[in-house]
Amino acid sequence: MLNNEFFSFDEKLIEIAREAENSCSLSLAGCDTIAEYNGSKVLSAFIRNRVSEQCMHGSTGYGYGDTGRDTLDRVYADVFGCEDALVRHNFVSGTHALSVALFGILRPGDRMVSVTGSPYDTLEEVIGIRGEKGNGSLADFGVEYSQVDLLPDGRPDMDSILKAVQGAKVAYIQRSRGYSLRPALTIADIEKIACGIKVASPDTIIMVDNCYGEFVEKKEPVEVGADLMAGSLIKNAGGAVARTGGYVAGRKDLVELCAYRLTCVGMGKEVGCSLDQNREMFLGLFMAPDVVSASVKTATFASELFTKLGFECFPKKTEQRGDIITVLKLGNEELLTAFCQGIQKGSPVDSFVSPESWDMPGYENKVIMAAGTFTMGASIELSADAPIREPYAVWMQGGITYTSGKIGILLAAQEMLERGLISV
Repeated sequence: MLNNEFFSFDEKLIEIAREAENSCSLSLAGCDTIAEYNGSKVLSAFIRNRVSEQCMHGSTGYGYGDTGRDTLDRVYADVFGCEDALVRHNFVSGTHALSVALFGILRPGDRMVSVTGSPYDTLEEVIGIRGEKGNGSLADFGVEYSQVDLLPDGRPDMDSILKAVQGAKVAYIQRSRGYSLRPALTIADIEKIACGIKVASPDTIIMVDNCYGEFVEKKEPVEVGADLMAGSLIKNAGGAVARTGGYVAGRKDLVELCAYRLTCVGMGKEVGCSLDQNREMFLGLFMAPDVVSASVKTATFASELFTKLGFECFPKKTEQRGDIITVLKLGNEELLTAFCQGIQKGSPVDSFVSPESWDMPGYENKVIMAAGTFTMGASIELSADAPIREPYAVWMQGGITYTSGKIGILLAAQEMLERGLISV
């Protein structure tokens, strides 16, 4: 456990932190086991697909014959256990990758069903359930939308799902909790949903928002029945090295449609220069299993520490994780703000900045975000954010190393302590 040579933590807080770390030691050890498995999987995929020094160099212009770009697609498909992948720095966010996938596979008159309740805030305008009409949403193009709300305990309502998806073009699953308190879906949860849908409506495409979930477990959604999944490279899969980008992975025919949407019909994956991004995307993927492990350790420690400080946290140390996020239910805006500002003080970049809530693009409420990161907005690095609304919970994620993540969590607690908002 840390000492006070570099940071001035309250001695009682250090004692509580030590107890928290000891009490979740088995969970922390489990993270190492998963990281070893996934690290082996990634390395073997690099070797099988003959990743070479030439792959590290990018292309310009049209990008014809970009060896690195095409090899990276194959490596991702191999790692994720699927037919094909589209990995590009051109994806500006996870929401962009999801949007490209949805517009790629849906057509006017098709029906999309979100089987895990409301989608993440930034996807609402893409679908057309929020925002101005005529802005180019799926609804504007005649795509119908419905959703199956979660059960009171936050779990999927399987009986209602199996009825709702019949005849639907897409069944949409959000793996992570988004800005909600419901549990993130585990791979076992996704497999159960996918298997049920395949029986109830065999032609329905099962698509998963995999953001925050990559490498948390030993398998990915496309290995247990999902047809397509998408995510961001400034979250888990980029390993805190990729500076931008995203991916779509799954069935080859569906990935091709997504590539047509990203570039243009008839060209798809054959065009698109990689500039100087190949090396970072390869290295990020290679590092991802261990970086995700550090992030999950940080999240587990935070949950246990703040539980001991008297707050309700999700998930608990003994619960199966489906993503890297821990939710701390803080109860009011003052505590929430103090936590985020404390996290910022523990950041390697912009530690001197004090975050405040603001009208962030794509969100309905004001959002406060602590993110002193090497890559702007990279939530695989230690960050915390929250909409300013009930129940005044903060969603914390990331941590490139467990040591730095742990310090950040302790600085958040110390900030709250020094303001007289908590006692130890």
